[in-house]
Amino acid sequence: MNLPQPTDSVLELRDRVALLTFRRDDVRNALSSTELTSDIIATLAWANASPDVSVLILTGAGSAFSAGGNIKTMGERSKAPAFELQQNYKRGIQRIPLALQEAEIPVLAAVNGPAIGAGFDLANMCDIRIGSTNAAFGETFVNLGIIAGDGGAWFLQRLLGYQRAAELTFTGRIVKAEEARQLGILLEVTEPDALLPRARDLAQKIAAKPPLAVRYAKRLLKLAQQQPLPEHLEVCSSYQALCHKTQDHAEALVAFFEKRQGKFGGS
Repeated sequence: MNLPQPTDSVLELRDRVALLTFRRDDVRNALSSTELTSDIIATLAWANASPDVSVLILTGAGSAFSAGGNIKTMGERSKAPAFELQQNYKRGIQRIPLALQEAEIPVLAAVNGPAIGAGFDLANMCDIRIGSTNAAFGETFVNLGIIAGDGGAWFLQRLLGYQRAAELTFTGRIVKAEEARQLGILLEVTEPDALLPRARDLAQKIAAKPPLAVRYAKRLLKLAQQQPLPEHLEVCSSYQALCHKTQDHAEALVAFFEKRQGKFGGS
C-alpha cells in the first residue's frame, strides 16, 4: 500500500514502524490554521488499513511538539457565531481524538519540545509518551478564557486521575519534562538527540511481536476502559480464539521451543 502524502508533515515507514513528523515550525506545529489535523487523521486511516504497519510514532520538527491552537488567529475565529464555532470544532480538531480512539495500532508520542493546550491533549491521546529534556506540557486553555474543546478533560483524568487533572486544568501551569515523568505523563525522558532513536527502539520492540496479537491487545486495552468485566471477558475469549488460529501463534510456539526469535507475517 502506498504511503499517504501529508501536506504539513513527513511520513516514512521503516521495518513496520511509521513515523509522522510535524513540519510547521513557523507556527510551532499548531493544529489549527494548518493541515496537521488532516495529516494525522489520514495517516491513522492508512495505518489501520495497512498490514505492513505495527506502530506509529508522532513527533514534531523544530522547537515544539505542538503549540495546540494558533493564538494569532484565535481572535478572528471567535468573531464567528457560536453555532458555527461549535461545528468547526466537530469538523476540525475533534476528529483527532475520535481517530486516535479507533487506532488499531499502538501510537507513540516522541515529544521533542513543548506540547501545549491541544498539543498536550494530542500527546495524552497516544498510548505511550517519551520526551526529551526540552519537552514541556500545559493544559493552558483556562489562561485564555476557554476550555479543552478537543476532549482533553476526558483523556487527562484517565491518565493522571481526577485530582491531578483538575490541578493542571484549573491552574494552566506548565509542567517540565522531569516532573512530567514523575506524574506519569512521560514514560521516559531522554536527551534531545536521543529521543527519536529511543522512540524507534521502543517501537521496534513492539513491531517485532506478532502484528495481529498487538492489534487485538490494543483493542482490548481501549475496551477495558469502558466495559464491565463480564462483557470484557466475553470479548477476550473471542479475540483469544482468533489468535489461536493464526499462523503467527504457531510460529511463536515453534520459535519458543527452538529458542529463537519468531518470524511473523501478520496472519
